[in-house]
This record gives sequence, structure tokens and C-alpha cells, in this order.
Amino acid sequence: MLLLTCPCCGVTAEETEFAPGGEAHLKRFGPGSSDADYESYMFNRKNPRGVHFERWRHAYGCGKWFLAARCTMTLEVFGTYRAQTVEPPAEIVAAIKAKRPDWEGFA
Repeated sequence: MLLLTCPCCGVTAEETEFAPGGEAHLKRFGPGSSDADYESYMFNRKNPRGVHFERWRHAYGCGKWFLAARCTMTLEVFGTYRAQTVEPPAEIVAAIKAKRPDWEGFA
């Protein structure tokens, strides 16, 4: 079971208190974009084996969205951070690189 910490209210709880929201850091395409860009945004998602960045909502708490970095193989959570953040904070990247030296970085 995952233990996540909501960066908005500071509560640490099991994943059942949160709702998953899919892949984080997506570039959104809407009206005025090409059909190919919109199709890619709607239907194509990464499904990595290893470090993955995801959106979560504190459904049974403050109700706010946040982002988490975790390993899909071991379920290890490297950290959580606010949803308004454009890229992972340096301390989370450092934690990932400390445990996964071969990690290629945020893409």
C-alpha cells in the first residue's frame, strides 16, 4: 500500500484516502490545436516501468490536487509536491537519483 503525504495540508495517509488522477506534467491541447496534438493529449500516456510522476487528489481530506513521484515497480514514493509546480522540485530529483543512479531524468 502507498503512503502519500498531501503537501497542501500535511496529512500522511494510505492511498485509499486519495484519488489517482493520471499522469502529471502533461501539455494540454484544446480548441485551436491540430487533430493529431489533441488525439495524442487525449489518448497517449506513458506507462513506464520505474519512476513515474502522477496526479493525486486528497479526496477524504482537504480535496486539493497534488503531484507525486513514485516507482511503479516497488511502489516507493520519492515525494509529493503542489500541483502548480511545473517540474519536480530539486530535492525529489535528488532523492530519485540517489536510489536510481541510472535514471535519465524528468522528461
